[in-house]
Amino acid sequence: MTAETILASLHLSLPEVILAMGALFLLMVGVFTGEKPAVATWLAIVILAVAGAVLIWGTNDGTAYNGVFVSDAFGRFMKVLTLGGSIVAIFMSAGQARLTGIDKFEYPVLLLLATLGMLLMISANDLIAVYLGLELQSLALYVVAAINRDNVRSTEAGLKYFVLGALSSGMLLYGMSLVYGFTGHTGFTEIAAALSAEGRSLGLVFGLVFVLAGFAFKISAVPFHMWTPDVYEGAPTPVTAFFAAAPKVAAMAMLIRIVISPFEPVQADWQQIIVFISIASMLLGSFAAIGQRNIKRLMAYSSIGHMGYALVGLASGSEAGVRGVLIYMLVYVVMTLGTFACIMAMRQKDGEARENIDDLAGLSQTNPFMATVITIMMFSLAGIPPLAGFFAKYFVFMAAIEAQLYALAIIGVLGSVVGAYYYLRVVKVMWFDEPKGEFARPSGSLKLVYGLSGLFVLAYVLIGGPIGTAAEVAARTFF
Repeated sequence: MTAETILASLHLSLPEVILAMGALFLLMVGVFTGEKPAVATWLAIVILAVAGAVLIWGTNDGTAYNGVFVSDAFGRFMKVLTLGGSIVAIFMSAGQARLTGIDKFEYPVLLLLATLGMLLMISANDLIAVYLGLELQSLALYVVAAINRDNVRSTEAGLKYFVLGALSSGMLLYGMSLVYGFTGHTGFTEIAAALSAEGRSLGLVFGLVFVLAGFAFKISAVPFHMWTPDVYEGAPTPVTAFFAAAPKVAAMAMLIRIVISPFEPVQADWQQIIVFISIASMLLGSFAAIGQRNIKRLMAYSSIGHMGYALVGLASGSEAGVRGVLIYMLVYVVMTLGTFACIMAMRQKDGEARENIDDLAGLSQTNPFMATVITIMMFSLAGIPPLAGFFAKYFVFMAAIEAQLYALAIIGVLGSVVGAYYYLRVVKVMWFDEPKGEFARPSGSLKLVYGLSGLFVLAYVLIGGPIGTAAEVAARTFF
């Protein structure tokens, strides 16, 4: 590459460069300020915000680094959502660091590196670039899951995530090697051209299956969901909130790009796989959560179900389907972060965290505002109109119907009905059971996050137009 090519590439990838340099800068800050985690936390938020501003106003469309990195409207939409999820997750953890055992300056540095990996994944236009971004994200998240070394559950969560994550990375890499072997290329454009010219072979289909299996693990879709409940429950709650938001967005973005772009000529093959994963995730997420008593495990199964609903839109393989997935992921991130802000506020006056659903008994009497917000979130997660969760499901189901995937849409609606049971059980406990005690006053950061999240969910019917337009522009990238 010439100097002009490198400079042009750096301009297109400036947000990623800012995150990389910012993470290295924070390492130095941690060393020279005597490991003050609060300083590193707020600096990390500033770095992420600057990267987001540059992404929105300072980048154009184009390819960089000889075509392995692409900047487009789809990438910007998903990157803004990823950066927003990371900023909110770090902001929520600011007042909880000491209580949850994550008051280490390495924590925000690792989240910055993980976010950098996510942005690289979203813009990857080559199989090798995908893998490098994925591993940068994963290696940071393995450490973050077990960052509270004094807690046995956190250590166990990190170990499980590492072992199963290494397995999924191996499957993904094996699938990529098969795709390369049967097409002779790793670039997305070249793979699509080879498939259009030569048609598919059995070996390529096997490679496609392994690639999709690797991404299904990252979005915790069935049958690669087994790590999710244990890791969600064992990891510190601020870490769980981060896991539930930004990494899911990045993995879903990469899944969309990889099936719509290089594998578009073999849509009939990957569509069958996506439909199966979607149905299995919706059903397991609906039924397995019914018996849960720990609210973090309930949210784990809820996230599995919601990834299944999002995949309904992707299965359609249309512009309307991709637009539906983008809207769904945005609404999902807001609902999830708002819910986890409430879960982080479930703390007794002596500082001990409470995680059981029964601990919410009588919350409407002791903290009416928090009980109201949780109620709004549960109704929205269940897809009850006119809240944001209803519109998210509406768009993906309509895309499936337009693609004549009637059975998929019907199963999705039935799964939503079953899922409504365990969401409404949380509401019943808060409003109709007798109080068992009173939680400590939540920090200002948590009240701000769950208050704004509740407002967004309520007001989506009024502000959904611009969001839908932005998602439509992003989805048009592929069509």
